[in-house]
Formats: sequence, C-alpha cells, structure tokens
Amino acid sequence: MSGGAWGEDCPHTVRTDRLVLRPVSSAHLDDLIRLKGDEAAFGLMLHGLRTPARAAEELQDDMAFWAVRGYGTWAVHLAADEAFLGIVGLMERPDGRGIALRFALWPQMRGRGYAREAARGALAFGHAAGLPRIIAVARESNLASRAVLADLGLRECGAYLHEGHPMRVYESLRPLAPLQQQRSAYTKSRRSEPIR
Repeated sequence: MSGGAWGEDCPHTVRTDRLVLRPVSSAHLDDLIRLKGDEAAFGLMLHGLRTPARAAEELQDDMAFWAVRGYGTWAVHLAADEAFLGIVGLMERPDGRGIALRFALWPQMRGRGYAREAARGALAFGHAAGLPRIIAVARESNLASRAVLADLGLRECGAYLHEGHPMRVYESLRPLAPLQQQRSAYTKSRRSEPIR
C-alpha cells in the first residue's frame, strides 16, 4: 500500500498492525499546530503548549534532526484511513539525559492501544538504528503514560523534580545480538572463575 495522500513511504516510515508512522514534514504543520495547542493532548509535554509559531519552528527543527540523525519525530496515522492521531518520536533531551521516547495523541484516541503500538514501533526503529539506550520521562502523576512505558518493558531508572513536579525516568536497552550475548556470558563466567 502506498502512502496515499502522503505519497510513497520513505525508508524511515514505520508500519505496525494498525498504524503508519511517517517522519514529520511540512504537510503535517496544520495537524501539529492543533495538537500542540491542545491542553488535553500536549499540556503534560516538556515545555507545555506551543503557539502556532513555535510549533512551526519545532517542525523545522524536527525535519533537520531527521536529516542529521536518521531518527526523530513521526506523525502517527491510522493505516485504514490515514487519520492523524498524534506524534511519537525519539529526541535528544535538552537536559542531557539522552535520547528520549515521547508521544502525544489526541485524547479521543486514548484507551485503544495506539500510543503503545506507536511507541513500540519507535523503540524498535531506534534500537535497530543503533541506539543502545532510549529513555522516557513521565510525570509521576501521569499514570497512563507510565503504564504504557511499563507495558513496553522500559524499566524505571531514576527520578527528579521538574518545576515542582516529581518526574520518573525509564529506560529501554537495546537487546544484545546472539554473538554479543555469548561473549557477555563468557566474560561473566571468566570473571567468576578463581585466579590460579
């Protein structure tokens, strides 16, 4: 299936059972302005709501990030009808904590497993692209996002305060390839042997 109104899929397009994740482009600007200006959809994201001008600046930054890094922010679409559901992405955190998984979907799309499906696709893409560690940060009170992260297998690895809000940090580590697993097991067994 082609990308429909969005054109052909590019190499960075991710398809899941029900979704198509496309790197954000100028064609997504109107959807991004609406999403990032909606309190229920974007209010809990780092730096909160965006003005239309800021959303446009971020889109340019996101497209440049893709060009340099080969990963970034995707627009999440339903595969069946191309409806825009929100975003999922892998972005460098401004606080230096690392590359972070982030997602924001329209509130009416919640509870259907779309965030989990999109985030799983983004994590798999990131690890396949060579990222050994991907983090995610959620407010302690954001139980829905924390449940998604836990369901995806991310483990809690830290906590901090941000503007008075307790935050939880999660991480996903790239699985070792079979040869790496064998080497790692061999190295561990050698370390546990007594020196003679």
